[in-house]
Amino acid sequence: MTDLPRLLAVARGDAEPDLVIESTRAFDGFTREWLEGDVAVAEGRIAGIGSFPTGGERIDGRGRFVVPGLIDAHMHIESSKLSPHEFARAVVPRGVTSVVADPHELANVLGPDGVHWLLDATEGLPLRVWVMASSCVPASSFETAYRSMGPDDMEGILRHPRALGVAEMMNFPGVINGDPEVLAKLSLAGSSHVDGHAPGVRGRALDAYAAAGIRSDHESTTWEEALDKRRRGMWVLLREASNARNLRDLLELVRRYGPEYCALCTDDTEPTDLVRDGSVDHGLRLALADGISIEDALLMATLNAARCHGLDDLGAVAPGFRADLLLLDDLDAFRPTHVWRGGELVARDGVALDFPRAEVPEFVRGTVRPAPVSAADLRIPDAGTERVRVIGLIPGQIVTAALTDTATVRDGAVVADPARDLAKMAVIERHHRTGNVGLGLMRGFGLREGAFASTVAHDAHNIVVVGADDASMLACVQRLAELGGGVCVARDGAVVGELALPIAGLLSEEPAEVVVETMDALEAQLAEQGVEVATPFMALSFLALSVIPALKLTDQGLVDVEAFALVGLGV
Repeated sequence: MTDLPRLLAVARGDAEPDLVIESTRAFDGFTREWLEGDVAVAEGRIAGIGSFPTGGERIDGRGRFVVPGLIDAHMHIESSKLSPHEFARAVVPRGVTSVVADPHELANVLGPDGVHWLLDATEGLPLRVWVMASSCVPASSFETAYRSMGPDDMEGILRHPRALGVAEMMNFPGVINGDPEVLAKLSLAGSSHVDGHAPGVRGRALDAYAAAGIRSDHESTTWEEALDKRRRGMWVLLREASNARNLRDLLELVRRYGPEYCALCTDDTEPTDLVRDGSVDHGLRLALADGISIEDALLMATLNAARCHGLDDLGAVAPGFRADLLLLDDLDAFRPTHVWRGGELVARDGVALDFPRAEVPEFVRGTVRPAPVSAADLRIPDAGTERVRVIGLIPGQIVTAALTDTATVRDGAVVADPARDLAKMAVIERHHRTGNVGLGLMRGFGLREGAFASTVAHDAHNIVVVGADDASMLACVQRLAELGGGVCVARDGAVVGELALPIAGLLSEEPAEVVVETMDALEAQLAEQGVEVATPFMALSFLALSVIPALKLTDQGLVDVEAFALVGLGV
């Protein structure tokens, strides 16, 4: 704090504030009351709520509401496909003033240098970006990342003043079974806490996971699972993501047991959803529409999120707290007219005020370096069994089904069969030119022709492609290598649409509006080719994540996540 004595003088009434929101109703998250009076700000912090008749910039708050800035309790900026500047420009006008980010996408592509770049790139934003040190890079030994990150790398990140703790511990089998290398990451110097990631973990296994000191989880898909975790002292992060729309299913926990130990998060959000629907503000509105009170919803989007991460001076309209504030005319619509960060106006009437854009260094470009890929690399030999494994897409979820079916074989090779919604899938290693190509079958997109591909493929971010014919799949893979990363769609063996993502093969340098327009066009093209799934590129990206059940594909092959083992195509 630059001048504590002056803040105290303003609080006492002996000095004039910098900003006063007059005659408003301010939300008190500690008692869930609405307090009437002036909200006074000095030195970037709240001086008090009461009568401040003179001094400072005056904002008329009569008939209006003041609430804390929203906090996203767990998310990945990279999933927005937007540069940090554009991400902030998209979310700040909606009232999001802080995010707790796990940059493990950048870490998988660039190692710790990627995390440090993100910290540098977010330094001058009107958005507070807090970082957790990525704990599972790569997510498992079944996928190839640029390099692994160990405890020393993580401690280097944790020395940064905006680094909080250890990010989502996805290797829950390693924790539960007491793997020494995994446990070493749970007690690093500089870490205040550890975030969890335990999809479907219940009972004694969950006891072991919580006993290791892990204090949050964002992977629950039912309120009963979330209750199990909350009963063990874990913060439950209620997720509403583009491809994991879990919020409504989890709100029963809040209705039955209250909002304590619950916070809102977005995890992974496509740019189209972010720009149209919003971020944590969207989750808050969904909660209101589902019957949750505004007080409980606000608590989960502000003070609870701050407490979960030990951000002791954020998330409340109270003396000494940072003046990250929103002014609203209508709580149900929840569209801030004013957004302040540290008492400074950063957005008005849905538009962010201008702020500097950081230069993008060259070392974050040129990260897509696959070995040359030919049609022969995409050929799947006949498995020689009656049944083969098939990844089953579950719309709106990042978990998949482990299906079996009969393969369509032509000239001794397994081929896609669009009539049965059986598409071919490939994951091509992009970091070290190893030539690794994982091959398999999947069902659920409804793709009738062509192919689509992405260099956003959680978590190692190798090239992932799904197709109805090999020529279109090959065209996508080769074009993404030429672009240096991105997403694309092909038809009849030729690329018909693309979005370049030159920053680490993950992020665009275009304005958010251009990214959304391009993604709309790509999704419309896929709809013409039979794809009926919402946010198909997000769905595609999670088919390669080897730590989310049940069956996934990496550059090393098919992964049975529940058995935590590589398996063959044939059953």
